[in-house]
Amino acid sequence: MSGARRDGGDALAGPGALLTVVAAQKRGEARGVFSVCSAHPSVLRTALEGAVERGTSVLIEATSNQVNQEGGYTGSTPAQFAEALARASRAAGLPPGRVVFGGDHLGPHPWRALPSAAAMERAAEMVRAYVRAGAAKIHLDASMATGDDPEGGPDELIAAERAAELCAAAEGARAHGWEGPVYVIGTEVPPPGGECDDAAGPVVTRREDASGTLESTEAAFRRRGLGSAWERVVGLVVQPGVEFGDDRVHDYDPAKARALSDFIEGVPGIVYEAHSTDYQRERGLRELVRDHYAILKVGPWLTYAFREGALALCAIEREVLGSRRGVALSELRETLDDVMRRDPVHWKGYYGGDEERQRFARTFSLSDRVRYYWPRPEIEAALLRLFANLEAHPAPLTLLSQYMPGAFGAVREGRIANRPDELARWRVREVMELYARACGDPGREG
Repeated sequence: MSGARRDGGDALAGPGALLTVVAAQKRGEARGVFSVCSAHPSVLRTALEGAVERGTSVLIEATSNQVNQEGGYTGSTPAQFAEALARASRAAGLPPGRVVFGGDHLGPHPWRALPSAAAMERAAEMVRAYVRAGAAKIHLDASMATGDDPEGGPDELIAAERAAELCAAAEGARAHGWEGPVYVIGTEVPPPGGECDDAAGPVVTRREDASGTLESTEAAFRRRGLGSAWERVVGLVVQPGVEFGDDRVHDYDPAKARALSDFIEGVPGIVYEAHSTDYQRERGLRELVRDHYAILKVGPWLTYAFREGALALCAIEREVLGSRRGVALSELRETLDDVMRRDPVHWKGYYGGDEERQRFARTFSLSDRVRYYWPRPEIEAALLRLFANLEAHPAPLTLLSQYMPGAFGAVREGRIANRPDELARWRVREVMELYARACGDPGREG
């Protein structure tokens, strides 16, 4: 990245790995890349360690809700997030230049209550911050309604103009001579943090709508003199019919999305980006990659998997230490629910029904609204106590077999140590390995 400010230093890569995947797709190869859309430290550590083991790069993206110039719900700015990625990359032993940092749903969503002009001004500031921090991939998303927009949000032409406005901000922050960032456009998905719980499932994007998005956005770019930036548009977000909700998953059906797959084959240099691929079967993920959804986004499934591991350890902790005098249990599960009940802002509008149904959803919903609460100090303290208790009193193999059968096998095979932090992350690792297989992991980069 010639002459650019890089908050992540040499740890962060340019968009080369993404461009390689796009080129392979255009040669007819079923190659893909999965994007880790999470700011959870244990998820990020697992992603980085997985890249070390596979000898590949890793794509890690933060959303506008998670990380922005005001801190987002993680409390991190883009520069701070990039610096943390760099530190974690070095700690994991990942060679320099293997972390592709991206920004997801970058647009006015965090400030959507403001009038459009003010919301877009803050969105532009955020995009500039991401680029200066070394983001090599930017998803431009200005589709959501702001305070003075119609209820249904801006029409396609206005959304395209706003995307171009954000691109101009990114280009203004771009270092001269740098090959990135590359851009993804389109947003045929729920807003960041949202999921579809409609029993009928999402409607597949029409071929003509995908074509219209490309045409209107390219025209908006060129009106602003962003022709060279348009050449770096590598992805289009469409809805292939995959989504998840509270307790259901809508699986990919290739037949329903055939027209979309055929369409993108004739578009040079651009592939599809699929959002909300969480909880899909491996077969479905492979089919998505085959059908030119070369970028697979996954986020809630990863923190859901971590929650599964952590609460399984709570059950083991109670079995091992519940009757011992002088030992304070972590009470992680109780702490999670207590914090969520006292501050319902991140789940109240998503979990319906009576109190019992909401209580169940707070812990077990596939929507995983728990992910917004892991950074809270009292929850971090409970997790640390859980790990300390099981470091001092390691989980018996019998209880690993009972509560964490996958991790039990991994411990027996020597793939991981019988340590609580590794056990908690095992399910996260399993999910990432599934995605790596589905993307046709090309093997070691050297």
